[in-house]
Amino acid sequence: MESIIKNIEKEIAAFAPTEHAEETGIVRAVGDGIAEIDGLDTAVLSEMVLFDPTFDRTLEDALKDPEPIYGLVLNLEEDGVRTVILGDATRVYEGMLVRRLGRLLSIAVSDAMVGRVVNALGEPVDGKGPIAGTTMRPIEREAYGVIDRAPVNVPLHTGVKAVDAMIPIGRGQRELIIGDRGTGKTAIAIDAILNQKHEPKESRPICIYVAVGQKESKTAKLVAELSEKGAMEYSIIVTAPASASAALQFLAPFAGAAIGEHFMEQGKDALVVYDDLSKQAVAYRQMSLLLRRPPGREAYPGDIFYLHSRLLERAAKLSKEKGGGSLTALPIIETQEGDVSAYIPTNVISITDGQIFLQTHLFNKGMRPAIDVGISVSRVGSSAQTKAMKKVAGKIKLELAQFRELEAFMQFASDLDAETKQRIDAGRRMTEVLKQGRGEPMPFEMEVAIIFAAVNGYFDSFSPEETSAAEAKLHSFLEREAAGVLTAIRESKDIREETEASLREKLDAFVARHKESEESV
Repeated sequence: MESIIKNIEKEIAAFAPTEHAEETGIVRAVGDGIAEIDGLDTAVLSEMVLFDPTFDRTLEDALKDPEPIYGLVLNLEEDGVRTVILGDATRVYEGMLVRRLGRLLSIAVSDAMVGRVVNALGEPVDGKGPIAGTTMRPIEREAYGVIDRAPVNVPLHTGVKAVDAMIPIGRGQRELIIGDRGTGKTAIAIDAILNQKHEPKESRPICIYVAVGQKESKTAKLVAELSEKGAMEYSIIVTAPASASAALQFLAPFAGAAIGEHFMEQGKDALVVYDDLSKQAVAYRQMSLLLRRPPGREAYPGDIFYLHSRLLERAAKLSKEKGGGSLTALPIIETQEGDVSAYIPTNVISITDGQIFLQTHLFNKGMRPAIDVGISVSRVGSSAQTKAMKKVAGKIKLELAQFRELEAFMQFASDLDAETKQRIDAGRRMTEVLKQGRGEPMPFEMEVAIIFAAVNGYFDSFSPEETSAAEAKLHSFLEREAAGVLTAIRESKDIREETEASLREKLDAFVARHKESEESV
């Protein structure tokens, strides 16, 4: 038995990349960003190779090239290997020398990446010079096992009232944001990044935004917005624009995960937004078809589910023994005509811990964010809420879902009884309270105070049409005259008896002031 094991170990060792491996091959054919290579008989899957135009220099000298061209081995075939070219494919030609690098595809990561814009290979693209103190990290790795994980029970506040109240996100969770184009998916993710400004510095997550297949102008606007609002000081942008090759668009989310894990393993919290995985799936399909892999459903390769699962499984809340860090994932998926039963949406829904579903018809009606309460869910639920938010937000989701049903029924009813009309008005008021503009995330304690006011009837003296304006006035009133109450909620993360009494007193004063102004008019 021992001899059999030794033989197996020898065979594995023969195929494993060695530290000083320098086997070389020759490009047999090149086209569409794919190179067919002869001679790399011992190359392994996902290994990096270097395309070298010079035959008479060492690997060390070749790596010093100011603009090296790397490749990624993705097909192992009987007569050679096929690689995708990571970079300018026009510089690769038939007969070119190819060198094994003896390592899996890796990117440079560093604490100094914070505040920078990098590409899918970790190289800076913001014109601010090289990134200091980098170490190489494999772009793919096995996800942490169950034993190394801890329960997800620390909230990640997005600053969006509807999300934090009804579909809470915990640190270490994977929450999908899904909807048609132009329904505000990216806006929720960006608000979540902006809202971390309200978190204490010591517990503030490092935010990584991965832009896959986006227009470069859109990414530039985002960087400008984050810089203007002071969020770039804890953010990293990974960009693989629409002009980049399919290989870089496929790799960008993995690069974002690798950078996030760098911080997670230091015991810190990280948030990574994948915007969006639909475009990554299209890029992977393009690569797979060019690599002559057999197409499956909707022409996607058979391992497209594995592509997304091995990416999203890396999100985790680590145990204390592993440092207690976390990596939270907010993947974004674009649907066509709201079809959540399509191939890629169903794949990613089954991998994640819940979804925030945005509806076009709600968006067009002016409901921002346009969250469909009926189909949106967080499988972590109230475990990822503070005591304060649990107390005020418990019944909102059920009441809103019932209101939507009543609202649909109301279209066919000519006469409504008083109780039904009252419930419909209450639902309209709550809908108005939960509306929120883009780029206006709200601190957790303010969310709690406003939702407390809504569920306890403090907006009942306003008509549904006036509620939105009243909520804005209440926001200013609380900032101005209830700073102590807000501080108590923020520090205790709870609404204690004395805090509740003070809050009710302030809310009574607000309502009384409104009635006085009405009477004077």
